[in-house]
Amino acid sequence: MKGGLPVKNKEKCRILVAPLDWGLGHATRCIPLIRGLINAGAELWLAAEGPQETLLRTEFPQLPLLPLKGYGIRYSRSPRGMSWKILAQVPGIKKAIKAENQWLKKVQQEYSFDAVISDNRYGLHHPDIPCILITHQLLIRTGMGSWTEKILQKWNYKFIEKFSACWIPDLQENGGIAGELSHPEKLPAIPVRYIGLLSRFTDLSVPVKKNKLLIILSGPEPQRSILEEMVFRDIAHYTAAATVVRGLPSSRTHVPSTGMIQIYNHLEADTLNREMNEADLVIARSGYSTIMDAFRLGKKCIFIPTPGQTEQEYLGRYLQEKKLSVAVVQQNFHLEKAITTAENFEYKDLRIGNDLLDEMLKQFLGSLK
Repeated sequence: MKGGLPVKNKEKCRILVAPLDWGLGHATRCIPLIRGLINAGAELWLAAEGPQETLLRTEFPQLPLLPLKGYGIRYSRSPRGMSWKILAQVPGIKKAIKAENQWLKKVQQEYSFDAVISDNRYGLHHPDIPCILITHQLLIRTGMGSWTEKILQKWNYKFIEKFSACWIPDLQENGGIAGELSHPEKLPAIPVRYIGLLSRFTDLSVPVKKNKLLIILSGPEPQRSILEEMVFRDIAHYTAAATVVRGLPSSRTHVPSTGMIQIYNHLEADTLNREMNEADLVIARSGYSTIMDAFRLGKKCIFIPTPGQTEQEYLGRYLQEKKLSVAVVQQNFHLEKAITTAENFEYKDLRIGNDLLDEMLKQFLGSLK
């Protein structure tokens, strides 16, 4: 230690990874990147707060983590008011972006990072070091017409183009799994690279348990709790095995498991990986990270978009049209009916790996050295 700080290993690149605090998805999809960078020989540092900090500390207890205040985005209880609620918070988001940029300048003087990888945190760019932005949303759906989306895209690109490069977690061919969100007509004016699907999960080659459900609850309140109430209303009548993950890693309140229905506040990645491998059907929000995890294992899915969250609503429709998954509107959700719909749905076989990630990360570290 020197001056109370870890001495930098000159043979290793010191990389800071920081996910956005918008649900747990941005943190979970950073897990394979963090693992890959460690395996490639980098020195990893993390930055987060709240549930994202809890998740990352659980997965990587050996890594240093710096406290970084989140954007604190709040959701409307009414789906119709969602877009306006988000727009009303734009001044606060801009203020948070400016604050995290000042934060990075300060910690860079202290820790001398060789590069920064930011998952959707638009203020984490620095003029003196390579800074990578990870995002699959080059086109942001507003639900208020194409003219607002064009204005928002222009504003979005203004921030994106302050970074050294943009990494898109999607397939480049055939619109990928994010459609026009990640494949807009116009790309940002910085190097853009499609890096494949980012998933923390691997195929364990274990038998699928017939009729077993994996239900993953996630996302911001109050919609997470609303869906949870619907699930608990119906799951008591389910006669096969089911695992419900509440998506509350910091909660001290526990819901007791009963019989074949197992309920957890949170599962670490290795345990959740096994649960998804064994599941016959996955029910979850159409959050992009959850989609990538499920498709990595070729799972049949029922996605329930967060009401009013235009990205999830678009992804639900898009993936159903491509015969990749079933989408159910939350207000119409009933477990038995949703399962029947899935049983009669003609799913396309999909199992997508990402064999290019490790090589790409080695090239990235090589460019830093």
